[in-house]
Amino acid sequence: MRGLSETNLKMLAGARSFERGRGYLDAVSGVEVGDGWITASVHGTERYEVELVLEGPGGLSGECDCPYGLEGNFCKHLVALGLTVLARPESLPRQRKAARERAQDLDGWLSALAKDELLTLVREQVGADRQLRRRLELRAASARGDLAAVRSRIRELLDIGPCAQYGYVEYADARAYADQAGQAVSAIGALTGSGRAADAVILAREAMKLLAQAVESVDDSDGWLGQVGAGLADAHLDACRAARPDPGELARWLVGQVLGEWDDGLTDIDPLDYEDVLGEAGMAVLRKLAVEAWQGNRRGWAEKDLVERLAKAGGDVDAVIAVHAADLAPDGHTYLVIARELDTARRPDEALHWAERGVREDRDLTAVDTALVDYLCDRYAQADRLVDALALRREHFGARRTLLTYQQLRSAARAADRWPAEREGALALLRADAGLRQPGTYAGPVLVDALLDDKDVDAAWQAATETGAHDRQWLTLADQARATCPADALDVYLRLAEPLTGHTGNAVYEQLVSLLLSIRDCHRRLGSPEEFTEYVTALRTAQKRKRNLMRLMDEHGL
Repeated sequence: MRGLSETNLKMLAGARSFERGRGYLDAVSGVEVGDGWITASVHGTERYEVELVLEGPGGLSGECDCPYGLEGNFCKHLVALGLTVLARPESLPRQRKAARERAQDLDGWLSALAKDELLTLVREQVGADRQLRRRLELRAASARGDLAAVRSRIRELLDIGPCAQYGYVEYADARAYADQAGQAVSAIGALTGSGRAADAVILAREAMKLLAQAVESVDDSDGWLGQVGAGLADAHLDACRAARPDPGELARWLVGQVLGEWDDGLTDIDPLDYEDVLGEAGMAVLRKLAVEAWQGNRRGWAEKDLVERLAKAGGDVDAVIAVHAADLAPDGHTYLVIARELDTARRPDEALHWAERGVREDRDLTAVDTALVDYLCDRYAQADRLVDALALRREHFGARRTLLTYQQLRSAARAADRWPAEREGALALLRADAGLRQPGTYAGPVLVDALLDDKDVDAAWQAATETGAHDRQWLTLADQARATCPADALDVYLRLAEPLTGHTGNAVYEQLVSLLLSIRDCHRRLGSPEEFTEYVTALRTAQKRKRNLMRLMDEHGL
């Protein structure tokens, strides 16, 4: 994929965002074309700044500061800008050429200036642009090797004071604060680039703490500070790769960062990213510290996650299993996790043992994770242990009598060629449940659903009559019985239609009209269309104020 075209815009945005972008063509303003980029403002819920990159490494790409765009998506605002430019195809090459010429003219003019003239120009810009002045001050402090000055400027940049009111940065000012804080990332990167990587490591860590403190006082709904935090994490990693700090000290800091009080989720430090910096010795220290932290808090999610990930990275399946085995969930889910880890490690016999243990150690199958039961039955089926799979499905159905477990029992029984006998036993359990129902309740719906799923309509109708059923089930029964027993079906439809006449709303009207069509069909089958005519006439008279209902009935010839 290369270049700006409708096809590429649609491919990047997807059909839905592309179509929505068409509706924003009038919202595009301030289009500026560079040699390889186009920027503009697009007015949506707010004013968003968008930029299309025409010839990046992967072809056409773009960025937008709307919430959807900040997640890395090619949004409707980028589509709107692209379509706006494509609407004037003859002007884009000319504008790009003009941008190149302007850049060349500017470069030539600057190159021709004397040193004093350049200094005068820079000083003018520094006086007019506070952000430029801050960036140059930081670069000057870095060049001098003035760590104290750089530290001071970084603290100023991460101070919420200039953007806050009453000690809090409101949503409207969060972007400005994030832009300000982002300069600290650039300063730390500049230190690394100027050969002062060890200092950059120190300042990056200090900046992370300051950002963690600041985030509590900023409405960061759009996630701007998350980008700053990610930038600080990258700057720290780059500085570590250049400075090569002591592996043991770095390992201790990483564990403290992930598990300590400053783990705010903004910097999202991943110790595994530092493997090349830590080396074997540092990774050994990292694993040791992580295990010690986990042993001190085996229920801690962060501790468990860190140890598990380090074990996986090192290919130590037994360590991964040990982590999970130390905190076995009562519903058996952890046993399933262990079994899948062992499957991945190609140790199927051990995986089966853990899965069976998960079911065996909690004999109350009402509480066992159904995914564990499904896994074990699948393993039995693969091993041609069909009787074992059937036994487990039977036990699971006995504990959790639902339509799904009935269907699973039926599938296992058919595979073992034992369904007729199993069906009788399962239905007997459901009939027993129905016989124990409390007055005013329906304990037979599962029985009715099971019989319907078996396509045994007559038995389902009888069960519904004897044990009760929900309106949804009665409707299904009537639909399936209408061809052979129209009179019985008609009684059901009339009963279901009656309460709907007392309600309003288009959804209610659609249900009512659907029932009326079924009622008409029953009367047609019974040879009594005149009775339906009388019924509909009376209904129209009583419901004539409901114009949408009348319109819907007219559309269906009722």
